[in-house]
This record gives sequence, C-alpha cells and structure tokens, in this order.
Amino acid sequence: CRDRYWLGADLVVEVVSPDDPDRDLVEKRADYAEAGIPEYWIVDPRDATITVLALEGDAYVEHGVFAAGGSAGSRLLQGFAADVTAVFDAPKAGA
Repeated sequence: CRDRYWLGADLVVEVVSPDDPDRDLVEKRADYAEAGIPEYWIVDPRDATITVLALEGDAYVEHGVFAAGGSAGSRLLQGFAADVTAVFDAPKAGA
C-alpha cells in the first residue's frame, strides 16, 4: 500500500456570498486559519474590495484592503497582483 500525502492550499480566494456573508467572513476565515493556509483573499462585491490576509501564528492579520484603482498584492506569490477594477469589471458568467 502506497502512502498518500495531501498538501494543503497555499492561497484561498473567497468571493463573499450575498446570501451568507458572515459564513464567508467569519466561519471560513477560522476554518482556513485552522487548516494553516498561509494567505487568504476576500473578494467582496458589496463594496468592490479585495482584502488580503496573511496567517501569523494561528490567526490572520490584514495585509491590505484594496479598492478600485488599486492592485491587490500577494505576500506569498512574489510579483503577483490583481487589478481590483479589472476584477469587478470582468464580464459576468452567463451575461
């Protein structure tokens, strides 16, 4: 029997659900921290922001909140950034 190794995610990008934002902003944040995921991005269509969180110890700390006109940068992926305006202006599925 071969040993199986499962590697956890290094980055989670969560889009806040309009139906249950508390689940995405509170419950999942705790779940991802417990799983040891180093970086967590929250894409929030309600205010068109991207919040970048970094795991320090057993809790996330805010690396930045980025709005239209800005770029959300990753601490984990050197050189990677997302243009916030482009994220929220992207065509919607089925549109």
